[in-house]
Amino acid sequence: MSETSTGHIAYRSRRFNRWMLNFLRWRQHHIKEKNFVLILALIVGVLCGFAAMLLKFLIHTIANFLTSDFSQEGGNYLFFVYPVIGIILAGIYVRHILKDNISHGVTRVLQAISQNKSRLKAHNMYSSLFASSITIGFGGSVGAEGPIVYTGAAIGSQIGSLFRMSPRILMMLVGCGAAAGIAGIFKAPIAGMLFTLEVLMLDLTAASVMPLMIASISAATVAYTFHGYDFEFFFVQSESFVTNRIPMVILLGIVCGFASLYFTRVMNAMENMFSKLKNPWLKVLVGGSILSALVFLFPPLYGEGYGDIIDLLSGDPSAIVRASVFYDESTSINAVALFILAIILLKVFATSATNGAGGVGGTFAPSLFVGCFTGFLVAYVGNDLFDLGLSTKNFALMGMAGVMSGVMHAPLMAIFLTAELTGGYNLFLPLLIVSTIAYGTIKFFEPYSIYSMRLAQRGELLTHHKDKAVLTLLKMDSVVETDFLPVKPEMCLKEVCDVIAKSSRNLFPVLADDGVLIGVVYLDEIRNIMFRPDLYRRMYVDKFMTIPAAKIAVGQSMESIMKTFDQTGAWNLPVVDEQGRYVGFISKSKVFNSYRRVLRHYSDD
Repeated sequence: MSETSTGHIAYRSRRFNRWMLNFLRWRQHHIKEKNFVLILALIVGVLCGFAAMLLKFLIHTIANFLTSDFSQEGGNYLFFVYPVIGIILAGIYVRHILKDNISHGVTRVLQAISQNKSRLKAHNMYSSLFASSITIGFGGSVGAEGPIVYTGAAIGSQIGSLFRMSPRILMMLVGCGAAAGIAGIFKAPIAGMLFTLEVLMLDLTAASVMPLMIASISAATVAYTFHGYDFEFFFVQSESFVTNRIPMVILLGIVCGFASLYFTRVMNAMENMFSKLKNPWLKVLVGGSILSALVFLFPPLYGEGYGDIIDLLSGDPSAIVRASVFYDESTSINAVALFILAIILLKVFATSATNGAGGVGGTFAPSLFVGCFTGFLVAYVGNDLFDLGLSTKNFALMGMAGVMSGVMHAPLMAIFLTAELTGGYNLFLPLLIVSTIAYGTIKFFEPYSIYSMRLAQRGELLTHHKDKAVLTLLKMDSVVETDFLPVKPEMCLKEVCDVIAKSSRNLFPVLADDGVLIGVVYLDEIRNIMFRPDLYRRMYVDKFMTIPAAKIAVGQSMESIMKTFDQTGAWNLPVVDEQGRYVGFISKSKVFNSYRRVLRHYSDD
């Protein structure tokens, strides 16, 4: 780039910054902040609606182009090739063009909220969108919803940062972007808002409800305007639900809970396996081989699998066997049921292989997919063994809500998303039952969702629990105090008194020559001997120092630090590094002051 071009860019940048500052001053005098937030929520919603449309268009265009000539009555060997090509292309884009990790979009949004003051990089507004469209369009067995959440959250973060909004409002706009992404891609505004509340765990307050609603509704309106008012999944309830089916609905909820647990545990195990493979091409080889083999044998595992969900909801289960090597015109319904069971068990392997090999996608669609197939299978087995007369379509619909509720720990979102996707509002009671029981079942084994468990293990998760949320936002660096004068264990009382005269603190770390903390001298504990000159040369630090009640390790979470304070009853605790070297002190009063400051900063006015 020439010096002239660089100069023009710098000039335009300075001019834009001056214009922005003038606008911000004008806004402060003419538009109240709460009204301006609503305007920003509307902008975020509209942009996220168009982003969701673009993502769906790219995925469907690529998939239709690649599979339009596929045989519907037997195996297609290109299933071996397409998924690997998609993973390689997405991996090259991510590793060599972006040079940033954009996998696990929802988890990264949670991390940005909890640890990075809700700030996401500018490229996140489009990078996940393009990488996931390549991955899914070529057959990656993942969903587009995680990437659109990441994209929407980044749009909200960038717009909030552009207008210099406070961290509290920036967090709200990130939530608006995520909600709008879900609302736009599913035409489900209520589910979008509930996703932000249950999965991203933002608080529903008087100040947040209107921006979230506006963003979700505006994104859904964009989707309705350009794609019509049809539901995402075609479903006609031909058999009404009767109350004597409730015992089987309860059983379905339990089954969905264990299906969710299986999905979560296998996903984590596969992720751990791929994390041990350091060579990216080895990951492609292993993950691509697993994915290609599974997709060839079980074509419903290709891409999002929404077409197969529609087949089950429309009462045509035999359609999912077509295009498979197992297809035969005389295929029995029992063989189809075994085919469905295999898909339920193998979907999580296809999903984790896609992401582990370098593809980009989420677990939204896989959980809906597994839930639909699980619900169908429960109804089919009940009818076959006990002649219960259950509606396989209705149970497939209920299963979608059950598994999604368990995997994401979001029962309300699962209920409304399923209803908004299909129009199955007449099944609201069984949806409530299945979602609640599935959530309660997995909650017994897994306290956190598939998105939040890793952050929770590291103490980096922001939750609805106000105390834990504020402690998560606090950083150890902000509460460690280092203005304490050290003493040596061989120093006499006279030398210690000389140090005390120079200090404004009432405790002193006792350090060895290598900086390792040995003990602490408390002023209150030596006050009775400080004014006895006869002891100045006879008393030494190693005689009157105290071993601290506990030590805080560098990097320890604030929640565990506060538990240590409660267990020891101490007001000051030393901080040491991995080698035991002294770093500073944390005082309970300092933590309380910082807690109040952060609470005021992030709470509603």
